[in-house]
Amino acid sequence: MSETSKPVEKLTVEDAAQELARLAAEIAEHDRRYHGEDAPTISDAEYDALRIRNAEIEAQFPDLVRQDSPTGSVGAPPAEGFAKVRHAVPMLSLAKAYTDQDVVDFLERAKRFFERDKDFDIAFTAEPKIDGLSASLRYENGVFVQGATRGDGTVGEDITANLKTIADIPHRLKGSGWPEAIEIRGEVYMTYAEFQALKERSAAMGGQDYVNPRNTAAGSLRQKDPAVTASRNLKFFAYAWGYTTEDPAPTQYDSVQKFAEWGFKISPLMVRAKSVDELIAQYKLIEAQRSSLGYDIDGVVYKVDQLELQRRWGFVTGEPRWAIAHKFPAEQATTRVRKIDIQVGRTGTLAPVARLDPVTVGGVTVVNVTLHNEDYIKGLDSNGQPIREGNDIRIGDTVVIQRAGDVIPQIVSVVIDKRPPEAEPYQFPHTCPICGSPATREVNEKTGKEDSRRRCTGELICPAQAVEALRHFVSRGAMDIEGLGAENIDLFFNAGLLKTAADVFRLKDRRAEVQQALFERREAQAREREAAKGTARKKVLSAEERTYEGLDKLFAAIDARREPELDRFIFALGIRHIGDTTAALLARTFSTVEEFIRVGKETAAAEDPHTVFPSINGIGDTVIGALIDFFGNERNDAVLDELLEQVHPKPYVVNISAGSTVAGKTVVFTGSLEKMSRGEAKAMAERLGAKVAGSVSAKTDLVVAGPGAGSKLKQAAELGIEVIDEDQWFERIGQGN
Repeated sequence: MSETSKPVEKLTVEDAAQELARLAAEIAEHDRRYHGEDAPTISDAEYDALRIRNAEIEAQFPDLVRQDSPTGSVGAPPAEGFAKVRHAVPMLSLAKAYTDQDVVDFLERAKRFFERDKDFDIAFTAEPKIDGLSASLRYENGVFVQGATRGDGTVGEDITANLKTIADIPHRLKGSGWPEAIEIRGEVYMTYAEFQALKERSAAMGGQDYVNPRNTAAGSLRQKDPAVTASRNLKFFAYAWGYTTEDPAPTQYDSVQKFAEWGFKISPLMVRAKSVDELIAQYKLIEAQRSSLGYDIDGVVYKVDQLELQRRWGFVTGEPRWAIAHKFPAEQATTRVRKIDIQVGRTGTLAPVARLDPVTVGGVTVVNVTLHNEDYIKGLDSNGQPIREGNDIRIGDTVVIQRAGDVIPQIVSVVIDKRPPEAEPYQFPHTCPICGSPATREVNEKTGKEDSRRRCTGELICPAQAVEALRHFVSRGAMDIEGLGAENIDLFFNAGLLKTAADVFRLKDRRAEVQQALFERREAQAREREAAKGTARKKVLSAEERTYEGLDKLFAAIDARREPELDRFIFALGIRHIGDTTAALLARTFSTVEEFIRVGKETAAAEDPHTVFPSINGIGDTVIGALIDFFGNERNDAVLDELLEQVHPKPYVVNISAGSTVAGKTVVFTGSLEKMSRGEAKAMAERLGAKVAGSVSAKTDLVVAGPGAGSKLKQAAELGIEVIDEDQWFERIGQGN
């Protein structure tokens, strides 16, 4: 049993220290993705479980509490590109309740704390917990002067101009009686209707797809152009305040009612209550109305109503004692599996997808759910053990699905009682549904076990793999060609304009055909919209409407990538098991694309690849095997030759011989870098022969700190590690002014 699965009471001191280190790193990464990038990768419930385990271990081993403990952290550091705002009063997170008993315990703690006030009835408020982006709005003499995101709870991003585009946020307070200065706090959100309208507008223009209202609202609020924010029709609920020169009212409830008088929208579901029964009754009422509200909520917040008692009860690290968020369980729904389709990915993986009767879960209409692989369909894990009630999944089955947080829906169980008599176990295909090539499950030579995924062996002759490979080739982490997203790749591929990566750089030579393909898609989408409205398409687009305004910009973006960095080029090739980090290792080792290809081909031809391929720390047999497969396939030779006629990857230069002062050193970048992105900083240091680490340790040689550097700076001081700022970094590497 690993320390990650051991009960806390069975952890040794060594286990606990390792587990706290793992949890600190994992929670920090999820905070960054959720608050900094608006792109969570786990559910709220999974995230909360990580924090609960961390808190339990810290309580059991108080001497092991880390300086970077998640217990005291809120949110994530402010994103680059916006001015920073320091909150006069921190924007804290809330403790969580998951059961009715947790709510009972919360009220019992309150009663015990205020036990001496025996003749004083403690009241509480209950209101929906809106799932959006927290914002703080500063008003001086009734005028809105500054708005900021939560950020890390202490420092946020200045998004004043964007907030001013939201109709629910008054530029000047109404009525009278407002304090000389006050920071109104609340949640910016997007309604389901507006989210769906945005998705339709974006699809009609061939733009990006949007995942969910919460992330879309957050991304909309962080736009550099306020006009983009204004077009998204965001909403705002006010529910709290930070700094104020005087209390709006003596109680939480009456203060929020004041906000309504001043021109803010407040939740109509906020109530005042005095007992557990009343609070839980309101929780159940709100939960019952959840799907009909038109916007996302993920729980109910309870607060001590009297402000005097809030102040007396005070705070615990990162959280007020006088408030708690009662979270909703993962929302579930029942639907039917209409069919199972097989999609083929970039590396040939056959990915099964269940097509469902449409059902609304968590405010989102779900019609598809991934089935992962054929073992999953059979209801088995990698060890052949059952993973769900009801075991296998069949076409026609009634299934229970859930969306925990904002993650992809999953099947929880199969309702066996409703299984049709004619339903047969699903037969996973052994040939590719796209090209007809055999689809096989590889065997791991070390373990002797079959891989859980079945893959098409057609490679470049398989259209599905070709499309996915092209999508990967132009993606942000690879060649990063702006304007050539998944929809345009699909369009140009189906129109015969793209077959291989080299064709991307020949699109400009086929301008008229590219423009015609874009026009035909726009016209088809217009007809679909008219048909959906029940009206006929009255006219074709005019000659002016047929012109795709972004065409010159697209061609310019393509031309700008004709001399890519070698590591990006290697990653863009889409070789199995070679991610961006491994691509950088290969680029650093071989320096030029010619040397990379030469060694790759010689390795593929050798009886013993280890006699040819150099020993590289971080690259093992799995990667070497993938290179052998790639360079040993003659069909890839022609593709590479054509591509290299169009692009000329720049040599990967490591300036060790040029007197690099950081060669061989381990460098940590922390804080908000102002002259370069974090990715640029890492690439720069690696090209100078340095190793970039994500955390400070005794092995760290140098810390480069920008504004807002926190615990890493303190660790560096304790370990006696040299710390410099960004300007000093450029001077150190010989690029100072």
